[in-house]
Amino acid sequence: MSEVSIIGLDIAKHVFQAHGVDAAGHAILRKKITRSKLLPFFSAHPRCLVVLEACGGAHHWARELLKLGHDVRLIAPAYVKPFVKRQKNDAADAEAICEAAQRPSMRFVPVKTEEQQAAAMVFRARDLLVRQRTQISNALRGHMTEYGWIAPKGLAHLEALRALVSDRSAVPEGVRSVCMVLLDTLATLDRQIALLDKEIVRRSREDAVARRLMTIPGIGPITATAITALAPPSETFAKGRDFAAWVGLTPRQHSTGGKQKLGSISKMGERTPRRLLIIGSSAVVLQASKRGAAKGSWLEQMLARKPRMLVTVALANKTARIVWALLTKDEVYKAQVAATA
Repeated sequence: MSEVSIIGLDIAKHVFQAHGVDAAGHAILRKKITRSKLLPFFSAHPRCLVVLEACGGAHHWARELLKLGHDVRLIAPAYVKPFVKRQKNDAADAEAICEAAQRPSMRFVPVKTEEQQAAAMVFRARDLLVRQRTQISNALRGHMTEYGWIAPKGLAHLEALRALVSDRSAVPEGVRSVCMVLLDTLATLDRQIALLDKEIVRRSREDAVARRLMTIPGIGPITATAITALAPPSETFAKGRDFAAWVGLTPRQHSTGGKQKLGSISKMGERTPRRLLIIGSSAVVLQASKRGAAKGSWLEQMLARKPRMLVTVALANKTARIVWALLTKDEVYKAQVAATA
């Protein structure tokens, strides 16, 4: 019997599905494995290539399998889906993972260490708290609107609603007590977000790479630390455009028949760095719109002929390429001096 060369492993909470093929690609292993028996199974199995989808828990299992001596690779789920035959089930998914892994041009996701995942967790937690704060503030505005009180968007304007809620004559007592619960929750979220912000700033000061990235206009401690925590190694990308494409800041293509059709940005890849780069670029563009950009600079020329939002996204794309260059060359940002006539 041929030896198993590649095992596609479809992971889940309790029951895992393994699909193994030999060097010729013939299926010779189809097996369901419970969670408690997964590591003993691979410990007794001859060393081979084990491939998983890069989904929840994949990095943990990849690290465990690497400890057992197996060669482990992760594939983005979007690259596995085209290989699923007809109906979707665990066996079909495991087979599709195996098929995708055999493609010569397949791109794999680097396995993250526990430290890398811990560094990324602070941003996941902060994003969650910020979303909850936004939801509660919007709910508070909606409730107060029902009683004739409105406030502009933005957290800074919530103080006006807080003063109204404190006024016993403004709203009924039953409404006031509920709104106070929402306001107290907002205050708690503000404190928790502030603590996470301090942690992010501390990490940015201790990380040499983050300090270099913060020399780029529009990149602060949060963006710099997010890139160092969430982005793959710079050598993963051949050029800056590849990094910008990974972030999702390059145009979406729908070209055919030799005709190139470019749309809005693809929004592929990691969402957090893309969002932070756009936020930082919007601040740079806003300042340039108010105070004026450097004479003859790329930003000045773009603002003169393009809408502000388009310039913001274009600047985010440009910033992503600069980020890749600094990561690759271990340098700090040096602003270009515009040529004078």
